[in-house]
Amino acid sequence: MSLQINNKKGRGMAKESDLCACIRRMLTQYIRDLDGESPAGVYDMVINSVEKPMIEMVLRYAEGNQTRAAEILGINRNTLRKKMNELGIA
Repeated sequence: MSLQINNKKGRGMAKESDLCACIRRMLTQYIRDLDGESPAGVYDMVINSVEKPMIEMVLRYAEGNQTRAAEILGINRNTLRKKMNELGIA
């Protein structure tokens, strides 16, 4: 799936159902692969799997402009910088 940014007119927004369906498929497979073991830490696993590539893709889309990337993500620029530091994104 390519990165699609929601503009103010609502065009270009990725279908939520596409992303949700992908996550559901992957979580279903993850649970199936546990082969009877109890899942643990699923929330952190999913957030950690999604957050870094999301920030990297948005930064690429914003051509490295952190202020613009923060706007796209809907977070404060300082929060973005903190997340980048935590995730090892230069």
